[in-house]
Amino acid sequence: MEWQQFEYFQTLARMQHVTRAAEALSITQSALSRSIARFEDEIGVPLFERQGRSIRLNQYGHIFLKSVDSMMKEFDKGKQEIQELLDPEQGQVLLGFLHTLSTNLIPEFIASFRAHYPKIKFQLTQSPSHTLLEQLQVGELDLCLIAPMEMKLPIQWTQLWQEELFVIVPKSHKFANYESITLEEIADESFILLKKGYSLRITVEQLLEEAGIIPTITFEGEEATTIAGLVAAGLGVSILPNLKGVDQSNISQIPVSWPQCQRTIGLAWIEGRYLSPATQKFKQFVLDHFSEFTR
Repeated sequence: MEWQQFEYFQTLARMQHVTRAAEALSITQSALSRSIARFEDEIGVPLFERQGRSIRLNQYGHIFLKSVDSMMKEFDKGKQEIQELLDPEQGQVLLGFLHTLSTNLIPEFIASFRAHYPKIKFQLTQSPSHTLLEQLQVGELDLCLIAPMEMKLPIQWTQLWQEELFVIVPKSHKFANYESITLEEIADESFILLKKGYSLRITVEQLLEEAGIIPTITFEGEEATTIAGLVAAGLGVSILPNLKGVDQSNISQIPVSWPQCQRTIGLAWIEGRYLSPATQKFKQFVLDHFSEFTR
């Protein structure tokens, strides 16, 4: 059964006149009649009553027309939705990003993009790197803002920027007013870190190892805001990126003088996978923005 047959049936059912229906479909009367006959054979029941040159729907035809009308309506709706997604001025971008990027960077960056393309919509996902990569691979995401980690083809990743990591302590802490600090100075502190598997946790573990520190971990969380809140409550210290956008009234962010504490963030996508025009625009916007930023 071909989709064209549904269109032929619907047109003939509405016009109930073979000649006019054939003209509307730009086919011959004989071609229309043959198509309808095959269609009825496949349905298993006549859909029209034929008396000489006149033709009209029978009871089965009326029942079936309702389903065909509904199906054609859904088809047209789906086609329209796809066309809207393919419209570079009003499509949708499926973007994933790390939890620790959400406090200010993502909202500000998307707002900057939408100032140029106000009709483009975003479906946002906030997860650890390994989850984002899984979603990227199965097509649930178009693009991801993540830290570098082990990635296999066809995943492509390009560096965008590096950001400083700070030691975070309560305002009442003895180090709170330090202008800078070494990681060795907090070796005996209790640490509050993100859970294992998070890319920032991996980076922090590498930095602590470089400083010769085996940390005492009192809590492992999933959100930077939760970590900061527990630090503010005096339950430990942490190492986090700039917490702009988070309440910092009860914590201090201290730059680290040694070792160099920073992390790298980049953009990941699947090489060779189709990206809608809207997603292509956003991808290029990201690459251009950070190319200028790094220069």
